[in-house]
Parts: sequence; C-alpha cells; structure tokens
Amino acid sequence: MSAETEGRGAAERFRREHRLGLQPLGDLVAIVEQTAGIDVAVLDAGPDEHGLTMRDPKHNTVIIGVARTRNPMRQRSTLAHELGHVQFGDWTESTPGKRGGRSRAEVRADAFARHMLLPIDGLREFLGTGKPATHATLSSVVQRFLVSPAIAAIALQQVGYLDAATKDSWMVLSTRRLAVGFGWSDQYEALRIDSDRRRAPQRLLARAINGYVEGVLSAQAIATLRGIPLETVEAELREAGITPAERPVVWADPSESPNIEIDWAALDQDLNAPDVAAESRTEAAGR
Repeated sequence: MSAETEGRGAAERFRREHRLGLQPLGDLVAIVEQTAGIDVAVLDAGPDEHGLTMRDPKHNTVIIGVARTRNPMRQRSTLAHELGHVQFGDWTESTPGKRGGRSRAEVRADAFARHMLLPIDGLREFLGTGKPATHATLSSVVQRFLVSPAIAAIALQQVGYLDAATKDSWMVLSTRRLAVGFGWSDQYEALRIDSDRRRAPQRLLARAINGYVEGVLSAQAIATLRGIPLETVEAELREAGITPAERPVVWADPSESPNIEIDWAALDQDLNAPDVAAESRTEAAGR
C-alpha cells in the first residue's frame, strides 16, 4: 500500500470516527484538542521551524506544537501533518527516503494532512460536475477549506478538474494573491492575525484558571502561560466574573477552649530553689 493511500485512509477514518463529515474544518486547533484529546500549543519559533510532536510514554500524553506565523494555511497543514504522525505512531526519528528524499512517514503524514483538510468527496460535493476548474475555482476551494493553493491544486487534479501541468503551475500561486484578486482579502487578513498569536493548550489553561479560582495559582501564572500582560489577564478575569474563592478564617470561641490545670506550687518551688551553678562559681573564685 502506498504512503498516499495509507494517509488518505487514515484521514477518512479520523473524520468518520469523530463525526466530522466532509465539511471544511474551522478552528483546527480546537478540533484536534476536542476530538483527539491532544494538547496543542501555538508557540514562538524560528523561521524554519513549523511544528513538532512530543510524547510522554510514561503517562501516554501527547502535545503538538506549531509555530506562530502570518501564513495561516501553512499553520493548518503543519498541525494536520503532525496529527498524521500521531495517528501512525511515528514516535521515532524517520529514516530518509530513497536518494535522500523525504521518508515514507513524512510523505504519509503529508497525505493525511491533505485529505484531512480537503477530503476528495467533500471537494466533489462542493464543486459538483461540469465546467473545468479556473483560478476562480481554485480561490473558492482555498477560501472554503482554508488550505494552501498547492493542496487545493493537488486535490483538483486528483478528482479530474485539471491536468497535471495546470496543477504544477497553480501550486506556486500564493493565497494572498487569490484573496486579493477574488475579494476576500479582509477574511485572509483576519486569519493571518489569528495564526500569528500565541495560544496555550486549552486543557492546561482550564486547569490553571481552576487553580486561580481555588486560590492556589496566581493570575501571573495564567499570564505567563498565555504570554500576555498580567493587566490584560486580570481585566479579562474580572470582566468574566472569575475571582478567587474567599476562604473565611474560622476563629475558635474562647469559651470552647479546654481548662488546663497548672501546678503553680511546683513552679514556685523551682523558682525558689538555690542556684547550684552560681554557688559553684563563687566557691571557685574564692580559691
């Protein structure tokens, strides 16, 4: 079985098992966290670092990290690619492919990402049958499924809407060019702003806020986790009506204190006893 076939099959199975149907996937970070139970963090990273998956085998927990970027379609494909590695259990370092090319695991994760974001049957359902694909068609697919022109072009070629040569020429087009040319640049700019923000794993953040409510975690800890100013977090919590629980101090009633018998006579006896040590020092000085 080819890596392409394996990746497509896993993506279709994931959508089916999690009742995602054939529709476009909106907030992919939330979808991955809610369906797969995987923590996802959007982090600051270097220009050549796009994503990684970390697994704690002892506790069987997985976290996916993706980089902040002004390229929202790339961020989505990176997240879907990393999810593909999780689905196939690619925990060890992949071996290179033939002649130093990409490994089978990487090619398979790419296929998973493409079919996860843009299912072939969903594309057929969206476009129907009839006219050959045009740049307007490509723009509509990119805008609706929030994928890169490259992913859209590959899918269009796979379902027979365009030939291989046209696919190759369309794969190098930019999302921005399509957005500006076909009137959805405002939407694209909103997507760029959203993908360029840090984002803490939702479950981790929820636990931190619960700790704040219980009075065992400070607002500063939440601000650090989210990478935003303390004042912003405090204002947000206050406006949402989220405050630390008040823990009243329970003071004991003096009347409930137990009676304690003290032997004052014994204390007086001890106080009036001769100071043996002092007498010894006096005698020694006299010699």
